[in-house]
Amino acid sequence: MSLKEQTSIPKNKISRAGRLAQTGVKVGVNYLKYKTKAMMGDDDKSEFHEVTAKQTYETFSELKGGPLKLAQMLSMDRNLIPDQYADQFSQAQYKAPALTYPLVVNTFQKELSKHPTELFDSFTNKAVSAASIGQVHQATLGDKTFAIKIQYPGVASSLKSDLAIVKPIAMRLFQLDSKSLDPYIKEVEERLLEETNYDIELERSQFLAEQSKHLKHTHFPNFHPEFSSQRILTMDWVEGEQLDTYAESDANDAMKQQIAQALWDFYHHQIHTLKLFHADPHPGNFKVHNDELWVLDFGCTKGLEERFYCDYFGLMQPDVLLHDAKFRAVLRKLGLLLDSDSPREADKLTGIFKESVALLSKPFFEETFDFGDKTYFDSLAAFGERTRNDSELNKLNTSRGNANALYLNRTYFGLYHLVGSLNGRIKAELPTIP
Repeated sequence: MSLKEQTSIPKNKISRAGRLAQTGVKVGVNYLKYKTKAMMGDDDKSEFHEVTAKQTYETFSELKGGPLKLAQMLSMDRNLIPDQYADQFSQAQYKAPALTYPLVVNTFQKELSKHPTELFDSFTNKAVSAASIGQVHQATLGDKTFAIKIQYPGVASSLKSDLAIVKPIAMRLFQLDSKSLDPYIKEVEERLLEETNYDIELERSQFLAEQSKHLKHTHFPNFHPEFSSQRILTMDWVEGEQLDTYAESDANDAMKQQIAQALWDFYHHQIHTLKLFHADPHPGNFKVHNDELWVLDFGCTKGLEERFYCDYFGLMQPDVLLHDAKFRAVLRKLGLLLDSDSPREADKLTGIFKESVALLSKPFFEETFDFGDKTYFDSLAAFGERTRNDSELNKLNTSRGNANALYLNRTYFGLYHLVGSLNGRIKAELPTIP
C-alpha cells in the first residue's frame, strides 16, 4: 500500500487556525451552491456532501491530531453522519497521508538520541500505514522484524484550540447541535492526551495481552521497551491482511466465522471479565494471519466502574427490560431520566431507550446471531435516522447519561460492524449481573 506523504505539519496555533478557517469558508461556499440549486428545484445533497467530505478530510489529514482523530471516530458511527463523510473519514483509520522520512529521523533523534539506522539493520523510508496521531514503519535487526509506531510532532500541543475551531464546522456539516457533538469533542481531547503517551500504551498493551493470551485463535505481538519511548512504540511485526481486506477476500466462510467469533470473544472477555477494554474497534487495529486474529494496537482503552457496568448491562436483563418500573429506575441511575422531566417527556424517553436497548441487545438473545443479515443494520440505521430527526427528542437530550456509555456504545457499534463485515454468525452470551 503506497501512502501519500507530506513534508510538514502546521504546528503553531495561527497557521492551524488559518487552515481550519479556510475549510470553514469552503463549507460555506459549497452550502450556498447547494441552496441555490435547491431553490431551482434540485434538492439533492449528495454532491454537496461528496465535495465537502473530500475537502474536509484533506485539511484534517494535513493537520493530524485532534481534527483527524475526530474524523476517525465519526467514521465508526455511520448512524451519526452521511455516508460520504464516513467513507472519506474511514481513511483516518490507517490510510492517512504519512510524514516524510526526515521528520521521522528527527523524532528518533529527539526520543532515542539515535538515527533509526544506528538501532536497526534496516528501516523503511516510507510508512507502511498512517493514522490520526502516528504512522508505522518496518525495521529489522538480525532475524527479527519490527513494527515501529512513531508519533506525529506536536499533535497534543494545539489540541484544544483545534477542536474549538473544528466544532462549528462539524456542526454545520453534519447538522448536529452542540449537545450531540460535545461528547465526541470531549472524548477526542481526553483520549488524545492518553494516546500521545506511548509509555502508557506500552504498559496497557502488555497487561491486556497477558490477561487475554488464553483466548482461542487470538494473538498479540511482543512489545520492546528497549526501542520505545513516550513518542515511539516498537513491537514485533505481524504478517497478514488488515481485517477489512481479509473480510473482502475469498477466504472460506468457515475461517471468516472463526475470526468473527474470536473477535467477539476478545471483546466479551475484556468488557465482562477484565472491565478494561480495547475501545478502538476499527479494522486498522487488527490483522489476520494463517486464519488467526492478531490485535495490534491498544492506544485507546477504557475501564468500567463496577456500578456503571451493572446498571448499563442491567438494562438488558429480561426482568428489567420487560418491567417498566424497574427499567425506569435503572434509567434514573444512569442519568437518562431526570427529575425535571415531565410525565410526557419521561414516557417518550423511556419508549425510545427501551426500543434502543431491545435493538442493540438483540444479538444476546439468540442462540446464534447472524450479523451478515443486512436487515439488522438497516434497522439500526433507521432507528438512528428517526431519533436524530425527532425535534422533540433533540430538545430533551441535554446533559443526560454517563460519559462511559459513549465509549461502550461506540465500541459495540464498531464491533457489530466488524463482525458484520465478516458475515459472522455469533454465539453471544448475555452477562450475568450480580
